[in-house]
Amino acid sequence: MPVPLAPYPPPPPYTPPPNGAQSQVVCSGCRNLLLYPVGATSVCCAVCNAVTTVPPPEMAQLVCGGCHTLLMFIRGATNVQCSCCHTVNLALEANQVAHVNCGNCEMLLRYQYGARSVKCAICSFVTSVGTSTITTSEQKFST
Repeated sequence: MPVPLAPYPPPPPYTPPPNGAQSQVVCSGCRNLLLYPVGATSVCCAVCNAVTTVPPPEMAQLVCGGCHTLLMFIRGATNVQCSCCHTVNLALEANQVAHVNCGNCEMLLRYQYGARSVKCAICSFVTSVGTSTITTSEQKFST
């Protein structure tokens, strides 16, 4: 005689992200463009029922300005808080500028993100820079 199985509780209802953010992916079956909520790991196509895996978000790295711990974050973030020392770090991308004081005359210098060094226009001293030395605000280049 078969033993009756107790019913499993239904899965919790889907709740979209609070800001309603969505992203897009191409269906692996019919190649239609599918919309899905940010954070989903897969999406089922309503046309062909194919399940398409959502690629993980692109990651970036920076060195914390407070404790020098290597931090990973989702590319596109503007600020990253360190889980060790709780310092809020600026996450600069291409076409942004940062500031550093000249290593010789202390003049405030502005340079494009990604540069390895910057030459002072006053004293011609070359100051090495990196993401760990960025402590001031950022500005977008106007195009």
